[in-house]
Amino acid sequence: MFIVTLLTNPETKALEPSMAMSLTNAWGGGDLRWLAMNEAAEFAIDAVPDNQWVVWDDLQKLGVDLIVQPAEGRRKTMLLADMDSTMIQQECIDELADLAGVGDRVKEITARTMNGELDFEGALTERVGLLKGLPVSVIDQVLAERITLMPGGTALVATMKANGCYAGLVSGGFTAFTQAVAALIGFDENRANTLLAENGVLTGDVQRPILGRQAKIEALEQITARLGISEQDVIAVGDGANDLGMLERAGTGVALHAKPSVAAQCDVRVNHGDLTALLYLQGYARSDFTV
Repeated sequence: MFIVTLLTNPETKALEPSMAMSLTNAWGGGDLRWLAMNEAAEFAIDAVPDNQWVVWDDLQKLGVDLIVQPAEGRRKTMLLADMDSTMIQQECIDELADLAGVGDRVKEITARTMNGELDFEGALTERVGLLKGLPVSVIDQVLAERITLMPGGTALVATMKANGCYAGLVSGGFTAFTQAVAALIGFDENRANTLLAENGVLTGDVQRPILGRQAKIEALEQITARLGISEQDVIAVGDGANDLGMLERAGTGVALHAKPSVAAQCDVRVNHGDLTALLYLQGYARSDFTV
């Protein structure tokens, strides 16, 4: 048995009942269940349709995401999330670089790295080097003035934790940001890189070892082992090339507003919905959300 989930941006509510019912009938689905009217719905099918990705492409043009996944085990007991451009709407290193006067150069490197064109560790070292001499106090300024949460993130974490789940934040960014974001949203733990500083200014280097793609996989392995759960019990979410390892290993790996080259390697793609999409994918209705 498989579950088909249709969802859209909660702000636009572009999921038309007639369209949802039409697809249900076309694919021979069971009863259509609305998780949130005009926002998210699901139905069961016996087999994955041959035209899944053709329909997916058509629905993308209408602002609707389509996900097909096995019904068994879709509700998870752990969330593992990337931070930059996933739980928050910015790339922290880009914001620091902007205040350091090297924003354009760093943003270019960041974009190419997240698209998988550059080696993560080398690219991070190069970008951090451009921050040398920046006052440490700028970190607090960026947190206060430039960082905004991705819509739906607070509800996602609160709802999963209210249902006995564990939430981990794992980032190729920096602990100065993950610690603040984790505390604000309610994550149980966070892992990231540490910017090095002396006499109140950044040295232009980062503490070794550098947390990148492999470290995110190790976080998945270590946390699940500690909790005594399977990697299949995890829903992971990210947007960049360094997230692919954990997305592939987790029971459900969600490419959220991901770079095209990243999304192409993931079966679960959310391009229009916000982070509440991860709740809908697990069968939670909006009435179940903890806010």
